[in-house]
Amino acid sequence: MNVIIVGAGISGLSTAWALTKQGVGVTLIEQGPIPNPMSASGDQHRIIRRAYGGQGGYQRRMGEAFAAWDRLWDDLGASHLAETGFLLLSQVEGDEGEQYRDGLAAGGYPFESMSPTQTADRYPFIDSDTIRFGAFSEEGGVLLCRKIASGLRDWLKAQGAAVMEHAMVTAVDAGEGAVTLANGDRLVADKVIITAGAWVLGLLPELSGTLTTYRTAVAYLTPPEDLRSAWEAGPVILDVGGTVDGYVLPPVAGTGLKVGAGIHKRKGPPDADRTAAPGEGEQIRNYFAPPFARITDYGIADVATCAYTFTPDEHFFLKDFGRLVAVSACSGHGYKFGAVVGRKLAEGVLSGNMETARIWLEARD
Repeated sequence: MNVIIVGAGISGLSTAWALTKQGVGVTLIEQGPIPNPMSASGDQHRIIRRAYGGQGGYQRRMGEAFAAWDRLWDDLGASHLAETGFLLLSQVEGDEGEQYRDGLAAGGYPFESMSPTQTADRYPFIDSDTIRFGAFSEEGGVLLCRKIASGLRDWLKAQGAAVMEHAMVTAVDAGEGAVTLANGDRLVADKVIITAGAWVLGLLPELSGTLTTYRTAVAYLTPPEDLRSAWEAGPVILDVGGTVDGYVLPPVAGTGLKVGAGIHKRKGPPDADRTAAPGEGEQIRNYFAPPFARITDYGIADVATCAYTFTPDEHFFLKDFGRLVAVSACSGHGYKFGAVVGRKLAEGVLSGNMETARIWLEARD
C-alpha cells in the first residue's frame, strides 16, 4: 500500500509516522520547509492540557493523546514536552476559566483551587484585584513544535519515507487517488490524505460550506526584568478569564513568552495579510490587562500571524471521498492531539474504515 499525505503540519507528520511504522509506503508533500513557519504547526510552542469545558469528549480523549505522544518520544529518542502544568483564571461569573474548571471537576480530574491572593502570591504577574479565583492542574504543559517537526522529518527520512519539501500541490483527484504538483508532475497512490490546514479549501473548495479560514496572530512579550524568573517558572495559562479567550505560554526550553486571544481573528485566505500590522502586538498584549499587572511594562519581541480553519462548532472535521480523505483540526486546538490523530488516521487507512476515525476525531460522545 502507498499513501500520499499533503501537508506536513503536525497531523500530516504524525500520520506519516504512524503509517510508516506499519510498513506503508508514504510520500509526504509540504509546500514550504519542514517545519513551515507559515503553518499553524510552525510556531515555537503549543499548549497541551486536559481541560475542555463543555467539550467533554475531547477532555476524555486526552489520555490517549498523552499516550500517543509518549510513543512518539520513544521513536524520536527525546521528549519535546515541557510539563509546566496549566493555570485557569476567572474574572467574571460563568467565563471560560470557570467553565474549564467546572469541566475538570465534573470529569473527576484533580486540580488545586486558589483564592485571588493565593494566586497572585504564587504568580506575581497576576493582579489579585481582577480575578475571582485561580485553579492549577499538573496535567499539561507546552509542546515544542519546531523540535517535533524537525525530529519527525528526520525520522521519516531515516525510515525510507519520501519527504518532499517546497513542493506545491495544485490539484487533487479523489477518484484516482492522484495529486498534481506545480511543476506538472502527477503522483498516484492507493490513498491520498489532505492535512493541509488552512490551505485545504484551495484544493477542495467544495468544503467551504463547512470550513471557514481565519487569520489570527499571537504576540511574544518581553516581561519586566523583576518578573522574568516568575514567568520562566510559570505554567501555561489556558484561560485568563473574562471575555477575550486569552491564553499564555511561558518562556521555557528556549521559547518566548507567547500570548494569544481567541477574539483576535478575522476571515481571510491563508496567504493573505500575513504581515503584522503596526501596533498589532500592543493590541494583543493589552487584551491581558486584566488580569496581568503592569501590562505596559511588557515589550513586544515579535508578532506571528497564523491561519486556521474553523467549523461552526469548533470540532475536528473529516471527510472521506473514497481514495481521498480530508482532515482538519479546527480552531487551532488540534495540535495537542497530533500524535493520536496520526494513529487514528493510520488505523482508518489500514482497516478501510474511516468512519471510526471520524467519530473519534469529532469527539461528540
